[in-house]
Amino acid sequence: MTTIEDYRSDVANQWCPGCPNYGILAALQRALVDLTLAPHEVCLVSGIGQAAKLPHYLRVNIFNGLHGRAIPAAIGIHVAHPQMKTIVTSGDGDLYGEGGNHLLHAFRRNPDITVVIHNNQIYALTKGQAAPTTPRGERTRLQFDGVEVDPTRMLATAIIHDCTFIARGFAGEIEGLAEILKRAIEHPGLSLVEVIQPCITWGNHPVEWYRERIDPIGEDHDPTDRARAISLALRAPDRFATGILYELPPRPTFAASYRERIGHGPLAALHPVDRSILNAHIERMTVSV
Repeated sequence: MTTIEDYRSDVANQWCPGCPNYGILAALQRALVDLTLAPHEVCLVSGIGQAAKLPHYLRVNIFNGLHGRAIPAAIGIHVAHPQMKTIVTSGDGDLYGEGGNHLLHAFRRNPDITVVIHNNQIYALTKGQAAPTTPRGERTRLQFDGVEVDPTRMLATAIIHDCTFIARGFAGEIEGLAEILKRAIEHPGLSLVEVIQPCITWGNHPVEWYRERIDPIGEDHDPTDRARAISLALRAPDRFATGILYELPPRPTFAASYRERIGHGPLAALHPVDRSILNAHIERMTVSV
């Protein structure tokens, strides 16, 4: 049986003491153990930032890539090895800012991956500049007179695109977050989980400020109600509805038909493609002059 100890890494943690990122790390550990996944059955993918360091602190397969490029790497990993649970874990700046375009197209393609966004409303690694989620008017270490544009509404955008699993959690509620992550990882198709993760060093608000603004979604909520889900998502950045905002029945996932043609093993285990098949494809693509 898999235990928490199986996932412990000996890499020295570089987060600030008391950082809520530890809560996300603990919740993800619990989720993976509860799902009885062995470390070799999991791949964590990230970009750049404090949140993007998380894969180093779990003993699993990892890919730590360029700023904003975690999602295309994760899609490639999943297509090559569909049996492995592929999870992107990175910050709001990395995934909503530099990587925002990749995330938008992931909504369309519906790859079977889980995307976990640590949302602290700033760029923490570079000491507190405004991020795509920073509220209008807030002063930062770079925006001295306050942010002059509205924050992105990425969860609402995901709902509009009918991403089939969308949730929000709070790093200060580890048990509830672990349950959300379990549901997300189990869900076939793209699962998007935003985690409110206050930055205790560079953030403008203490953890308690966020805790007072957490609104757990009631049991009477219908997760298939698109308009209601959008309304809940749009409460941010003043209030944060936590729980499963939107969930739809599974729909065809990206590269499913491709995987059916090649079989279900990893690409490395496949035999080389017959040269005659490649020549036939080249012939079809050749344009006569």
